[in-house]
Amino acid sequence: MKPVVLAGGTGSRLWPKSRAALPKQFLSLTSNSTMLQDTVTRLKGTNAEPPVFICNDAHRFLVAEQLRKKNIEHDGILLEPVGRNTAPAIALAALHATKTGNDPVLLVLAADHLIKDQEAFHSAIVKAGALANEGKLVTFGIVPDKPHTGYGYIKAGKVLNVGFEVADFVEKPQPETAKQYVESGDFFWNSGMFMFKASRYIEELGKYNPEMLEVCRRAIETEAPDLDFIRVDSEIFSTCPDDSIDYAVMEKTDSAAMVPLDAGWSDAGSWTSLWETADKDEDGNVCVGDTILEKTRNSYVNAEQRLVSVIGLEDVIVVETKDAVMVAHKDDAQSIKNVVNKLKAEKRPEFEFHREVFRPWGSYDSIDNGARFQVKRITVKPGEKLSVQMHHHRAEHWIVVSGSANVTIDDNTKLVTENESVYIPIGAVHALENPGKIPLELIEVQSGAYLGEDDIVRFSDRYGRVDKK
Repeated sequence: MKPVVLAGGTGSRLWPKSRAALPKQFLSLTSNSTMLQDTVTRLKGTNAEPPVFICNDAHRFLVAEQLRKKNIEHDGILLEPVGRNTAPAIALAALHATKTGNDPVLLVLAADHLIKDQEAFHSAIVKAGALANEGKLVTFGIVPDKPHTGYGYIKAGKVLNVGFEVADFVEKPQPETAKQYVESGDFFWNSGMFMFKASRYIEELGKYNPEMLEVCRRAIETEAPDLDFIRVDSEIFSTCPDDSIDYAVMEKTDSAAMVPLDAGWSDAGSWTSLWETADKDEDGNVCVGDTILEKTRNSYVNAEQRLVSVIGLEDVIVVETKDAVMVAHKDDAQSIKNVVNKLKAEKRPEFEFHREVFRPWGSYDSIDNGARFQVKRITVKPGEKLSVQMHHHRAEHWIVVSGSANVTIDDNTKLVTENESVYIPIGAVHALENPGKIPLELIEVQSGAYLGEDDIVRFSDRYGRVDKK
């Protein structure tokens, strides 16, 4: 069994924690590990081979770093040059898996789901594997515990030796219809998880969407390794039709089957769903971080940086980060997407980045800014190096707080240690490297007429982020 982990998506309904540059699959929302890490570690005890991951180019180092931290072995991180939905992404994985003549059973998983009952999940995988080996395209139908209007539904058809044939896929229903579905016992939530032989998915995709398959074939023929990553040609893949696996294949094939899954599943798609699945105190509250609640009931409060106190409220969501606070009624948590869209339209940094931004070499935290200045706390991991770069509009002062730094300015390189500082004038070609065994911590003070992150010209970079030769 070859797991295929889909690690795309933005998780905009979980703002302000989830943002474009750090979406929910890379956050620790339901355990001490990130959702991506939990997706892989819950497969322990199955016959899973090292998984293949699929993500967009911007998140590639996040995936690689989170796998490294948990010592998770993998079979490559496939990079989508552009987002084209789940059907093409899975096609790339299937074609990649069969290039050497193998035909594994693929277990397609989202990187951002919660599954509480691991034993029940493993049991469902075994049942789905049996159907997949018979040539079925299997989906996992979640046994509903209430009428839910936020999920699509699957109607069970003919009973198979394990599971059911799929009679129908239906869209997200209205409340009364959802109630009828649940009461009938014939409908299950559509989980977005699948299992099938790679060759069978390729065959069915070719039958119902040959244009998509042809583009994916041509793209995978160009695959080339790059560190932990597998790249395909951007121009070719950008011509691929955009469609989900449900619309492109599952709703059209006559080989669709479903295995019921009752394992405490949630897509963790909103703050309300996180409240529903979390352990609550005697007042029905879920609290994360430094919080004090008084006369507050059935609420979710998540504090990241400061003490958050909530008094005299019911059914609210309160989420605090270093640079934003969000307060919403639980019944209107879906409207968070509207706030995110406004942030995007106004080109505000809170749409894409947290105050602390992660890079393949470490991270930086923008701790203060004003007219013509900005202050950052920069952490560089041992042995890592920032790109060789220059700025047209800003000068920088670096003050080393802990560790040591190899600093290159034009043609000169010197070692800068704790309590020492260095000045980089506007236009100077410079680089920063941590040659030591402990993290390098430094304070960077920028000054100039323009301090945007796009005022960086990279001349060389070990992570492939070169702008200019």
